[in-house]
Amino acid sequence: MSEPASPSETEQQDEAAEPRREPVFNLPPVVLAVIGICVAVHLIRVYGLTDDQDFALLVRTAFVPIRYSGQFDLDVYAFTSPFTYAFLHGGFAHLAINMVWLAAFGSPLANRFGTFWFSLFFAATGLAAVVLFWAVHPLGQAPLVGASGAISGMMGAAARFGFRIDRSSGKAGFAGAPLPIAEVLRSRGVMTFLGVWMVINLVTGLIGFAPGVDSQIAWEAHIGGFVAGFFGVRLFDRRQQDVHADEQ
Repeated sequence: MSEPASPSETEQQDEAAEPRREPVFNLPPVVLAVIGICVAVHLIRVYGLTDDQDFALLVRTAFVPIRYSGQFDLDVYAFTSPFTYAFLHGGFAHLAINMVWLAAFGSPLANRFGTFWFSLFFAATGLAAVVLFWAVHPLGQAPLVGASGAISGMMGAAARFGFRIDRSSGKAGFAGAPLPIAEVLRSRGVMTFLGVWMVINLVTGLIGFAPGVDSQIAWEAHIGGFVAGFFGVRLFDRRQQDVHADEQ
């Protein structure tokens, strides 16, 4: 004759029987912080600044290639704008598209890297994006804005993980060690993604059109960030380095 289960045992059984519900906005804090900063900056620019004030802000915080081509004396903004430009956007559509891709590719990468190394990765790939953009347009005077260079770096890193996701820790992050480049080149799924991504960037950049975006697409910056993320992912992947250290 069996005894009735105690209330605590019943609750444990119910919890085990019911599937675990994931929160709707299950984004890492660092990704939420970047999204929050980008949204706040854009709202301030649109609703809080005059046209003259917004222009002054762009001059100081957007990336302007000619500033680095010997035409002007370098000031403090020359050293900060290669990083601050990523938090500015050309319009609400530009902002929304970038934030969706940031959430999609940045979240598993942030869960893998952690806040500190993800922040460094964001800064480094964003810097690589403007370096290539400057190399192609050294005398360009139009300001470059947007986080898409760094987000392209996240896509490059995702390709090195073969888009494999590990959910065992409760936080979805890229699984396993970064794939060797030779293995990436043999992966049909990854190569298909890389090919489609490259074609879209070249077509939208050279034609100058993308849905919801009025300004020209800086495909050079996208490629610069992507290459940096693809080849430099191991420098920021502390989890894999810790595993190697433990094995030794």
